[in-house]
Amino acid sequence: MAEEPESSLRDLPTAETFRQPPEVLKKPPLPLVAIAAVIGAAVILPLVYLLIRATESGPHFLNILFRPSTLLVLWNSILLTVLVTISASIIGLLLAWLTVRTDLPGRSFWAVATCLPLVLPSYVGAFALIGAIGPRGMLQTLLAPLGVEQLPSLYGLPGAWLALTLFSFPYVSLSVRAGLRGLDPSLEEAARSLGRSPRQIFREITWPHIKPSIQAGGLLVALYTLSDFGAVSMLQYNSFTRAIFVQYRTSIDRSGPAVLALMLVVLTLAILWIEYRSRGSAKLYRAGVGASRPSARVRLGWKKIPALIFCSTVLILGMILPISVIIFWLWQGWSAGESLWRGWGMVWNSAQASLWAAGVTVLAALPVAWLAVRYPSRRARVIERAAYAGHALPSIMIALALVFWAARYAPVLYQSFVLLIFAYMCRFLPEALGSIRTSLQQLSPRYEEAARNLGHHPASVWRTITIPLLRPGILTGFALVFMTTMKELPVTLLLSPTGFDTLATRIWSATEDALFPQAAAPALVLVALSAIFIGVILRQEEEDVYE
Repeated sequence: MAEEPESSLRDLPTAETFRQPPEVLKKPPLPLVAIAAVIGAAVILPLVYLLIRATESGPHFLNILFRPSTLLVLWNSILLTVLVTISASIIGLLLAWLTVRTDLPGRSFWAVATCLPLVLPSYVGAFALIGAIGPRGMLQTLLAPLGVEQLPSLYGLPGAWLALTLFSFPYVSLSVRAGLRGLDPSLEEAARSLGRSPRQIFREITWPHIKPSIQAGGLLVALYTLSDFGAVSMLQYNSFTRAIFVQYRTSIDRSGPAVLALMLVVLTLAILWIEYRSRGSAKLYRAGVGASRPSARVRLGWKKIPALIFCSTVLILGMILPISVIIFWLWQGWSAGESLWRGWGMVWNSAQASLWAAGVTVLAALPVAWLAVRYPSRRARVIERAAYAGHALPSIMIALALVFWAARYAPVLYQSFVLLIFAYMCRFLPEALGSIRTSLQQLSPRYEEAARNLGHHPASVWRTITIPLLRPGILTGFALVFMTTMKELPVTLLLSPTGFDTLATRIWSATEDALFPQAAAPALVLVALSAIFIGVILRQEEEDVYE
């Protein structure tokens, strides 16, 4: 908490000024609670399956739990998660600040370009890094005439850390961008007019406002790292997801991997608890009246050069290098006369599944976020935390759980498009919930109260006031879910209808068979589609700021 201002600055309207005792709110509407509870209960269905499988181990549960190999996997997962979250948060915060609040040349370009690593499947990006800068890769071939015989190995922790950092930091940058756009510039202007230094303004005003965005993005990075399978498998780092997958493929008994998955859930719950305890209760919405407006740009001066070098380095490692390797594969296949394209059906399947998943997930996140922010209570916290359960489990566990429930209780849904979209919703609900929650925290409830006092029905208030003001957070959540659905693999492989081929499944099947030229064309199409989509989203967000 910031120190109390001096007497001459006692009335400065910082974010800490709004740290008031909680407002006395009415009880939440029963339909809102019911809808949010149903969503939370639906998301924890895979967890129920996991508990059933884990209890089948009986007395062997503790033996599996305290094996030296299990404890090593636990340590590996914690270490990787901490390192990736810290590095991705630093990179994402710097990029968001540079592209939103400064006069960085080509800000719009960098805003889109530095988010593109998020569209690369982790397994494609990891293998591309190995092929580019790993031992006996393209870089070593270029350096061989200079006497460089072998580059350091990327396998293990270094490679997994680099790959997951490069392909997850956009979670933070997108979330922080939304937080920075929602910051009322009058707070910083008032502080500046009263003689506060830029460092004091950032510490006492800007940081408290963007801290929830950093936490929301960092939470997604941590959950993404814990649940990632592609990068750790390709780079041979033995984290929970790789250990679970290996045991599922090599063991008939499902209780062992279920115990590992249960440990992963406990670790995730610990991360969620830490994030909740550090969240605080400050009110972050605007205190005054009047229309919002964009903040003044910070002039970088001579710092433009290191800023451009930083952005370029991130873009080269996170996007240009992997894309160059993919293009090289494509050229090799084309030179050999291979058939590299299997038609546009997989593009349409990927696009429609991603659009449906993003729309359904955003709709599911709205009531949960509304209940958690506007009617905080123990019940609301339980429902909100339950919504994160799907992101705590490996995709393969969610897919197997839904196969189990569908085959036993709803055969008509087995291998149906509806079940596939439901699985995506369970898996990616936190991505929409985090951005919508942050935007809702910055929206003063006084707008809605004023509309209701003027006789507007609650549904009308939602349609005409709340949803338009939440549009940046909704668009960010929609974009995140769309892009992650496009590259999701285990859920698509196990739950998609027969013959439902997507870009992700095509890339994986070709990569698994070492047919890298055949993976190149769908990989480039996936990146292009996602790049166009995120460009439209970020363009719309810029228009929201300058309307």
